[in-house]
Amino acid sequence: MIKKILPKSIKNRLHYLFAWIGAVQYRHPSEELLVIGVTGTSGKSSTVYWLRTILEQGGFTVGSLSTIDFYIAGKNKLNDQKMTMLGRKQIQQYLREMVSAGCEIAILEMTSEGAVQHRNKFINVDIMALTNFYPEHIESHGNFENYKQAKLSLFRYAAKTKRKALRIPKLESLQIITPGRTMKAAVVNGDNEYAHEFLESGAFDCTICFGKADTNVARIRDVTTTPQGISFRVLDTEFHPRIYGEYNAYNIACVISIARIVGVPIEVIQSGVNSLHGAPGRVEFIPEAEEKGFRVIVDYAFEPIALQGLYDVVKLLAPKRIIHVLGGTGGGRDTSRRGIMGKMVGENASIVIVTNEDPYDEDPRAIMAMVRKGAEDAGKKLGETLFDVLDRKEAIRLALQKATPGDMVLITGKGSEQAMCVANGKKIPWDDRVVVKACLQE
Repeated sequence: MIKKILPKSIKNRLHYLFAWIGAVQYRHPSEELLVIGVTGTSGKSSTVYWLRTILEQGGFTVGSLSTIDFYIAGKNKLNDQKMTMLGRKQIQQYLREMVSAGCEIAILEMTSEGAVQHRNKFINVDIMALTNFYPEHIESHGNFENYKQAKLSLFRYAAKTKRKALRIPKLESLQIITPGRTMKAAVVNGDNEYAHEFLESGAFDCTICFGKADTNVARIRDVTTTPQGISFRVLDTEFHPRIYGEYNAYNIACVISIARIVGVPIEVIQSGVNSLHGAPGRVEFIPEAEEKGFRVIVDYAFEPIALQGLYDVVKLLAPKRIIHVLGGTGGGRDTSRRGIMGKMVGENASIVIVTNEDPYDEDPRAIMAMVRKGAEDAGKKLGETLFDVLDRKEAIRLALQKATPGDMVLITGKGSEQAMCVANGKKIPWDDRVVVKACLQE
């Protein structure tokens, strides 16, 4: 109750206090690690997941914290907190555990909301990366400029923190380490219209841009997409990961750029990238469905641009029909996109099933009505090509019952998340993938 009535400014000061206490209590663990921060409007979790894989293949012991999971030196658990940047000293605790486990590198997914709440404070980041940036989370931040400044603050803070004197033998001969100190590096999507603001946000020792434009150091060329995945060239090297979505060429180019800064040989990067698979809950196929003659994809896409990227992948696979289960997140979060999402799905899917999805303290029926209205605007008919099912498990079951051989069932909005947030701060254990498999077994 007290948390609800406290002004946001006061709560943010408390977050700052906890960040400081955590750093002191756990003895500033980020000073003993090479720390990589990854931010962006989308693609952060996949980038962290793939970067971790490539760095491990390069011989490093790695830890990472992301929306997907908490990972330390080969051991991980799925993120069940419904929070990317953890609060109340937890980030510092995990960083100390990474040091104790012998990690040399820590990769942290960092968000704009986490920046506003000072969750990045007292974490000494050496490399800061931007996957992409476009209008999103506007209602949470008040306006687009506030959102941009929150992202920029992550870069400003990283640039101004002190250069470390790391004692990590594997890093001593690399360009990121100079005698007596660690360099500060910025890796930025150079095709983004705001790239220059991020590059100029602080006094970085090294800056690298990736993207399709000729001006990018890590230029992406010859992108092709097939039912087997994407192919492209970066740094005059060909890559053929078993991953879908042209947008992922950008995420992987970000990974390649960081890996080169840290000194992973290009041949190791190439081998590692070519063996990559999709991150959990990101265009994740449920193999059990194929026994029934149709396909099921669970994906995290919860905003229009990410959803369009998913549809680009699905259309490449040419399903007979698309049956799409979706909802709209509550808590007053970007309510304007609910109708847009509904309309987009209504225009692309044969059957739309609107359901509950993290309502927080909002009325889930009211949220669903906004999504449903968008689908109706696209021409969907309630009870025929449009269905309204409050219970998410029942919605998934209905989609699977309606699927016939050759169809594609999409279940979006939660990906690999391990909980559903409902009223009064309660979290209900949940995993779309587990529910799909259980319904298929029925």
